[in-house]
Amino acid sequence: MPSAPVAPAAAARAPERHGSVTTLPDARLDWGPRRRARLAQVVFWGNLISQMGIILSGGAVRLTGSGLGCSTWPNCEPGTFTPELTLESGIHPFVEFGNRMLTGVLCVFAAALLLVTWRWLSHKGVGFRRLAWVPLLGTILQALIGMVVVFADLHPGVVSPHFLISPVLAATSMVLLVRLYDGDGPVRRAVPRAAVWIYVPLAAVGFLVLVLGTIVTGTGPHSGDAGDVTRIMLDPVLISRVHALSVYLFCALLIALLVVLVHTGARREARVAAWWLLGMTLIQGVIGYVQYFTGLPEIVVFLHLIGAALFGAAIAWVGARLVTWQEATA
Repeated sequence: MPSAPVAPAAAARAPERHGSVTTLPDARLDWGPRRRARLAQVVFWGNLISQMGIILSGGAVRLTGSGLGCSTWPNCEPGTFTPELTLESGIHPFVEFGNRMLTGVLCVFAAALLLVTWRWLSHKGVGFRRLAWVPLLGTILQALIGMVVVFADLHPGVVSPHFLISPVLAATSMVLLVRLYDGDGPVRRAVPRAAVWIYVPLAAVGFLVLVLGTIVTGTGPHSGDAGDVTRIMLDPVLISRVHALSVYLFCALLIALLVVLVHTGARREARVAAWWLLGMTLIQGVIGYVQYFTGLPEIVVFLHLIGAALFGAAIAWVGARLVTWQEATA
């Protein structure tokens, strides 16, 4: 006996899968599943890249001494929203203003991600929809802390949280991207339980590595402004060694995770992500030692910032691959 036809209303809302991305039809937009899937990928990838890119533009501000290139906020100067070129200020206002404008790009991608999620990807669950709010709300918070940074004259106690929000947002964006390409079922563990037990402290130590990195920067010469800026009153050599020890601990946990994943034949996606994280961590460690023994040259410090952006996102990539949203097969 043939099955009953699907009701028009139900058919209109049935998820459509194109490639690895499933989208929900929207009667208000006459877009086919191919275009919706492509747009979702552009938005989610753009959000991740821009969230990591703001780390690099912020680093450029710091390394060029442009942190106070604009003396106020949201205007660059009192009564002037955009910077003006003068012999006295040089390019510093433009570097700082460019970093602020990139925040606007972040807001566009974050808002687009939220819109796409709620209109086309709502079938992925409440948790996914809630997580989609994080990039937008976090970017707004980031901008407000940036205002405090300016009025606090680049005090490291404010600059450090200003930086640390970015890796968290990059990690969240990575989870959202992985979730976009995964299934639409309830989340379930996809690796042995021991791998999850190792990953939890690994992620915590990874965040500690980033925190200690900001403290090391706060004791160093790159204050973000050419003038007299408050520094963190700690021995830079001592805090650098503590930072290195945290990296060693992270590597030990990551190797233990890889042993479990490889020995148990865990899913390929988790093993690939873990190997990439190990490679990036080793490269980041080499760059860290080079910058330490060469006196912190700006270009090497900038490369270390690129590594920090990738480091935070890669940790989240590994975590997202330890679980799956694909339906379990019998």
